[in-house]
Amino acid sequence: MSDLISLNASRERNARTFSGYLMFALAIALLGLLVWSIFHAIEVEGTPGSIGACVAWFVALSIASSGFYMLQPNQAASITMFGSYQGTDRREGLRWVWPWMSSTKISVRSNNLISEKIKVNDLRGNPIEMAAQVVWRVTDTAQALFDVDDYKAFVIAQIEAAVRTIGARYPYDDFAHQEVTLRGNHDQVGAELRAELMARLAVAGITVDECGFTHLAYAQEIAGAMLRRQQAEAVVAARKTLVEGAVGMVEMALEMLSEKNVVELDDERRAAMVSNLMVVLCGERDTQPVVNTGTLYQ
Repeated sequence: MSDLISLNASRERNARTFSGYLMFALAIALLGLLVWSIFHAIEVEGTPGSIGACVAWFVALSIASSGFYMLQPNQAASITMFGSYQGTDRREGLRWVWPWMSSTKISVRSNNLISEKIKVNDLRGNPIEMAAQVVWRVTDTAQALFDVDDYKAFVIAQIEAAVRTIGARYPYDDFAHQEVTLRGNHDQVGAELRAELMARLAVAGITVDECGFTHLAYAQEIAGAMLRRQQAEAVVAARKTLVEGAVGMVEMALEMLSEKNVVELDDERRAAMVSNLMVVLCGERDTQPVVNTGTLYQ
């Protein structure tokens, strides 16, 4: 399929055009000759030779004044003759072609496009909303004009298709940070989006200079549930970190007490101390000290 597309694809080439300023000077000269021939014909009372000269100068002036067009910076003109592509002119200023050729102007400037928000199912099936910002420009005018029907509409459609493809390739979020996600790996996902767009828009002679996501969020119908899930995962992760730290502090405290012979602890006293320290370190509220005036066994 790709070989068939490459064989049928148009390719931009330089058109044979002329400087419009030289042709403008020539048109002024032809106008002067036409005026002179008219007065001469009047003086000689309209002889066939003088009338033929007037007609010849008029035809030449019509041809010289019919092929002008103007190109601004970063603008090109596709030249066709009776429906056949003759090339592209990218030289700015006043230009001229033969009157039986037609010119179609096309901008090769950079275009900035922000897509509409679309709903996509991510890798885990969660509905999310996505929108992308794309900077694109035409690099091959022949492909843009002749290989697709409307290259601007083609860009919009392919951006939506590429966003859907990338959105379905990754999960929206992964709290454990073990997977590539849409929310946490902007650079990598943006680079893949650009590569996807470049591949899709190559048939239209369009390149992508920059792209990225401007909107990325869970769809409204699951946004509340996913927020509660994220909050629960955050609480669990925080608790896990807190418990791991508390266990380390308890181990360090017991080791220091044993090394310095501050107090001799049997298994029961050690268990009680561990319990008290874990309550103090992991509790959400401030602890109230209790002074024990007896012993652990009374």
